[in-house]
Amino acid sequence: MTLVWGKPRQPPLGSEEWATFLDSEGRVMDAKAFKTRIFYGGVEHTIRREVWPFLLGYHAYDSTYAEREYLKSTKKSAYETVRQQWQSISTEQAKRFTKFRERKSLIDKDVVRTDRALPFYDGDDNPNVNILRDILLTYSFYNFDLGYCQGMSDLLSPILFVMEDESESFWCFVALMERLGPNFNRDQNGMHSQLFALSKLVELLDSPLHNYFKQNDCLNYFFCFRWVLIQFKREFEYKKTMRLWEVLWTHYLSEHLHLYVCVAILKRYRNKIIGEHMDFDTLLKFTNELSGHIDLDAILRDAEALCICAGENGAARIPPGTPPSLPIESENAFLYAQDDEVL
Repeated sequence: MTLVWGKPRQPPLGSEEWATFLDSEGRVMDAKAFKTRIFYGGVEHTIRREVWPFLLGYHAYDSTYAEREYLKSTKKSAYETVRQQWQSISTEQAKRFTKFRERKSLIDKDVVRTDRALPFYDGDDNPNVNILRDILLTYSFYNFDLGYCQGMSDLLSPILFVMEDESESFWCFVALMERLGPNFNRDQNGMHSQLFALSKLVELLDSPLHNYFKQNDCLNYFFCFRWVLIQFKREFEYKKTMRLWEVLWTHYLSEHLHLYVCVAILKRYRNKIIGEHMDFDTLLKFTNELSGHIDLDAILRDAEALCICAGENGAARIPPGTPPSLPIESENAFLYAQDDEVL
């Protein structure tokens, strides 16, 4: 393949530059340029609360300030309606509601160990931990079929940290789960399809590594399971995770850029993996221990280059419907259509 280099990373998008993307009524005038800018630099934390709802598909790019305020108001009411459903369950009713007790118990256990080292979630009786729990319980009633699975608290935590509003965090989480919900299906089809696509991309982009995995019974790629499931949440420090996520959410180049990030990491450590004759168990331990030791900017440049190199051949190796496969435009239409819905 032709050698391609990823473009240099840029400083994050700041408030003054963000204002230049908006018209007088608050519409994003050039969504493509906006997403490209974020892909190469991310977003300053001070404006993430404004920008993330666009990237997640909660706000439409052509929505006005007034429309977004109206949406916020109606969505808050809708959120409170769903939250009241589980808050109104009495102790006697809970005794006869096994599914609710199981989900509540799992959420209670998970939230008290989610990002507690951060000041935002630190300490006993932290109100933000309680809000995290309430949002997850409410989501388990909003999407009762999917409910709650371990890992969801990891995905919600940065959203609540950024949005600092219970209702807005909930709806941004709903928008994210429209994309990543299949990761938590009990049949694991969503995860299997992504790991299968990853194996095909490694076969295309690094045949020596693919052949090594094939010879050593590692083609299930389960050693990348955590990376894909919660989008590298535990591989980077909190600030870098947020920057990576906003880059992935742009869907610039590919909606499956996270798979190219996986390839980039594996490719970077290929010589070590092969040179040390790692079997599956050793490989799983090795990938887990990479947490905190990956150069995000370098990996993003590599992933961009690999995605460009793979081109249509790469896209063809990702089966249709592989998560996240919901177009942003569809999410906008879905969410705005819900404005007046009584839940």
